[in-house]
Amino acid sequence: MSTLLCFGLGYSAEHFVAMFGDGFARIIGTVRSVERAVVLNERLAGRLKALIFDGKSATPAVCDAIAEADFALISIPPDEIGDPVLEVFGDALMQAQRLRSIVYLSTVGVYGDHGGEWVDEETPPRPLSQRGRARLEAERAWHRVGARLGAAVAILRLAGIYGPRQNLLVQIARGNARCIVKPGQVFNRIHVGDIVQAIDAAFARTTGGVFNVADDEPTASGDPIVFAAQLLGVKPPPEIPFEKAAQSMSPIALSFWQECRRVKNDKLKRQLGVNLLYPTYREGLRALLEAR
Repeated sequence: MSTLLCFGLGYSAEHFVAMFGDGFARIIGTVRSVERAVVLNERLAGRLKALIFDGKSATPAVCDAIAEADFALISIPPDEIGDPVLEVFGDALMQAQRLRSIVYLSTVGVYGDHGGEWVDEETPPRPLSQRGRARLEAERAWHRVGARLGAAVAILRLAGIYGPRQNLLVQIARGNARCIVKPGQVFNRIHVGDIVQAIDAAFARTTGGVFNVADDEPTASGDPIVFAAQLLGVKPPPEIPFEKAAQSMSPIALSFWQECRRVKNDKLKRQLGVNLLYPTYREGLRALLEAR
């Protein structure tokens, strides 16, 4: 009888529960609003219990859930103070006697800029942005929690996420896809179906360590957009030079475009035994189109 605690029932965590939730006797997850909790508790009654965590205040219900958890999935990002889960529930976590496996969803952004060169889990992280530095510190903090508890901590560094409802097919159909061109710039991506595979493998093997969760083919930003447009039988959006697009970018988006790297996923396949369902954007987008 195992209990899974999800800190943050966001996009990836919800897909994990949908695909692999039957492997747990009980699932508890946190959301930020009462309205969201009501919806989930009504829709998933008997399968999942949604609790409120506003990112700032501890509640007895969440503390009890920590004490009961055998597995924990953490998908809440750091804020300006640090990791909200550790800031608020650090003491409760340090007393979690049943917890034996933790999966923390991070980002390949912790590697920083490598000028388009390949990086793997042995590459020293050198994040340029404050957001990336906060992520790296959170990774290290969760490793310390695991060492204290004797629990395995798997850090999954995710590439750009896409999947149902969040993909280029939807963006093109809505008319808000932008084909930005920056020579030499490449990105990795990852379908949410492969993210949940990686989470399941880490839990099933009670595995610790750092794993890149990325596809096999880093490409220019515009390549998947052109392909998605072809699948839909429409013209791709016009190309926009990066210098022009940058003028209207948010600081977060701008920092994203200022880093360039190619991410290896060999360790994910070798140690976690994950065979990607969608090794490139082509398989992923075709599957999403068929599912429509």
